[in-house]
Amino acid sequence: MLRALFSVALVCLTVSAAQVPASARPVAPDGRRAVLVTGASSGIGRKTTELLAARGFFVYAGARKQEDLDALAKLEHVQPLRLDVTEQTEIDAAVATVRAAGRGLWGVVNNAGIGVFGPLIELREEELVQQFDVNVFGPWRVSKAFAPLLLESKGRVATTGSISGVVCWPMGGGYCMSKHAVEAFTDTLAAELSAFGVAVSVVDPGNYRSDIEANARERLRAQGWSGEGSRWREAMERMLAGSGDRVQYKEPDAVAEAFFHALSDDQPKRRYLVTPNAREAELTVRAALARTVQLNHDQPWALDREALVRLLDEELERVGE
Repeated sequence: MLRALFSVALVCLTVSAAQVPASARPVAPDGRRAVLVTGASSGIGRKTTELLAARGFFVYAGARKQEDLDALAKLEHVQPLRLDVTEQTEIDAAVATVRAAGRGLWGVVNNAGIGVFGPLIELREEELVQQFDVNVFGPWRVSKAFAPLLLESKGRVATTGSISGVVCWPMGGGYCMSKHAVEAFTDTLAAELSAFGVAVSVVDPGNYRSDIEANARERLRAQGWSGEGSRWREAMERMLAGSGDRVQYKEPDAVAEAFFHALSDDQPKRRYLVTPNAREAELTVRAALARTVQLNHDQPWALDREALVRLLDEELERVGE
């Protein structure tokens, strides 16, 4: 079994998507490669849809509500698709639509996501299931369904992660768990698809303007959350009292740029950390380093400082190639 795993790993290391330049791969007759963006109605998804369409891609833009589909239909080089990533029938219908169009599919941007907030020991199981159904099973369902088209094009998969896939914070346990899972999804899918020329990336944004908090508040209110008996009632009530429009944050233009790079560059990165300020970037990298130190601490094969620095230098050199 181990020998088989090592063989697969060796193939994945020696045959990569970067060996087939993006510029050398087939395009549609109009010169536009087709990509799918899920959760394209607002925020990161809408910005990414607009940027990709403006820069030479044909975008299938997934959304759930008719008013959002109507708005997306007004954009040039954009075809809206009714797509709820928790509904397999809608995913299958989207695949059929893309195949029938004859453009093929160059890339998938798994952006659809929600935030379920609250103390972990007080979350209802159905809330956590919903969190994973959208943020984890959604990208898996969509990538699996469109995999044959992506294998044909030797294309790209890029998923919206979060700095919460590295950093954890109180009241965000369900969301953080789902985004940690997205990191594992990315690394595993990349290892499995690189042998077939498909590159896989994750874009990890910090705090940008979006509707995620407002939507989370709406779900809590719709569920009748009262805070009665909660040990975190005061903190939760403060969260519910917020406006939810996140106007203090920047528009996610930099995040859309990262997706463009992941889809267009001959050597896309595995991870794109995109934060609006240095503080969030340092916080995220420090959290990753802290986890490394904790893993290494007081275990039988613990590496000393010199060995850790050597490993860091090797990784820096490898990523910089």
